Amino acid sequence: MARLAPHAARNLGRRLPELIADEPDRFAATTLRVGPLLACFARQRIDAPAAAALREVARERGVAEAIAALFEGEPVNRSENRPALHTALRSDLASSAVARAAHAQAREARARMAQQIDALRASEVTDIVNVGIGGSDLGARLTLEALRELDPGRFRVHFLSTVDGHAASHLLRQLDPARTAAVLVSKSFSTRETLLNAQVLREWMGADDRFHAVTANVDRARSLGIAAERILPMWDWVGGRYSLWSAVGFSVAAALGMEVFERLLAGAAQMDEHVRRAPLEANLAVRHALVAVWNRNALGYDTHAVLPYDARLARLPAYLQQLVMESLGKSATQAGAPVPCATGPVIWGGAGTDVQHSFFQSLHQGTDTVPMDFIGIARADHGSPVQHRALLANLLAQAEAFANGAPGADPQRAYPGSRPSTMILLDALTPESLGALVALYEHSVYVQATIWGINPFDQWGVELGKRLAADLDTAIDSPESAADPITRALIEALRQRARPG
Repeated sequence: MARLAPHAARNLGRRLPELIADEPDRFAATTLRVGPLLACFARQRIDAPAAAALREVARERGVAEAIAALFEGEPVNRSENRPALHTALRSDLASSAVARAAHAQAREARARMAQQIDALRASEVTDIVNVGIGGSDLGARLTLEALRELDPGRFRVHFLSTVDGHAASHLLRQLDPARTAAVLVSKSFSTRETLLNAQVLREWMGADDRFHAVTANVDRARSLGIAAERILPMWDWVGGRYSLWSAVGFSVAAALGMEVFERLLAGAAQMDEHVRRAPLEANLAVRHALVAVWNRNALGYDTHAVLPYDARLARLPAYLQQLVMESLGKSATQAGAPVPCATGPVIWGGAGTDVQHSFFQSLHQGTDTVPMDFIGIARADHGSPVQHRALLANLLAQAEAFANGAPGADPQRAYPGSRPSTMILLDALTPESLGALVALYEHSVYVQATIWGINPFDQWGVELGKRLAADLDTAIDSPESAADPITRALIEALRQRARPG
């Protein structure tokens, strides 16, 4: 990354309005369109020489070759010696036997999923509970909320993720056990939160014939009483946070219909084809990733805000927290050496215009610069053009204010500006545009990981806490069995405060 240092010094020494004024064709040169998405990087603190240096870094790190390896099913997940073939769930762009076989398996699984959904539609079931956590929860939640205008209302879909019993208790009070079906989503079928919630549901429903499972551990699901014909596959070549496109999307397809689910996949496939075919200089995912690397490593920004200006995308920041931070939160390279530079930033954000009245003050005048992705929708699906015009005006105004700033009568009223942002515009919020947007972020994460030399497909950091929690489950009743002295003291404090009176 040393080659970026002089470019960073030059760009940090100039205000964004100056950079933009010096490049009359900056909008055209920094804007790319792929299908229903348009992305403008004009307000990033990157001039043309810096952009060229970033592309050279991408060539040196073998980004084009890495993209090909991903699509062809090479074992890019080296710590687990597996491919990462989530693209095969939605597109058929590879020539290798392993990738083509994965695509065929995905198509067969979708056909089985459609049969199960047809059976549910013919039943008296009115409510579906999706039981899963992390990648088995966030993608389906995001999609259903984003595409709720397309919901015909045949099923009410609910999500149960946390092991906090208050969530299950509150949910079950709203449902009829005789008219409820459950979908247990767990790759390993050993995730404790999911299994405990499944047990609560089984006791409440009193039957197994309305339980479905999505898992790679079919034997474990069958041992818990779920019939083989109601078990849909996951595979070790798909990570949980990349699994929306598989039968993990069961609840989405049930609620919105298989045709909508296929359109979601088609949008992602369109982005896949662009990323697979486009050269580095015209590749939207590569451009997005290089901007992220620039902000993290060259300019030293350690957080990134995602700001969708559409209430239907309010869950997108939470979805991207897992995708980005679980994938890029690594400090060792694929070869096991320490990473010589900073890796993934902290991802956070929220939906406009609400967040303008919460944390935007800090973004405008705080001491830390936070790069941002603004996401706007050109065409609304409601009947109030006045409101949509106001929403878009706020979107454009905030991006302009962050970039240009404004002088003030005194320092407290001044806006420094030069806060970098990317503007991503969707023609409309459709299954196709949502699929393309999520796939864009997936590919951007992979390119960033390639540049940093880390593995974006494992998550060993998640496992330690899980193991300790399993051990401490019994220690809650027997504090002397806890090895850590502070944990023992905290357990005793909890026990004292849990006593009645």
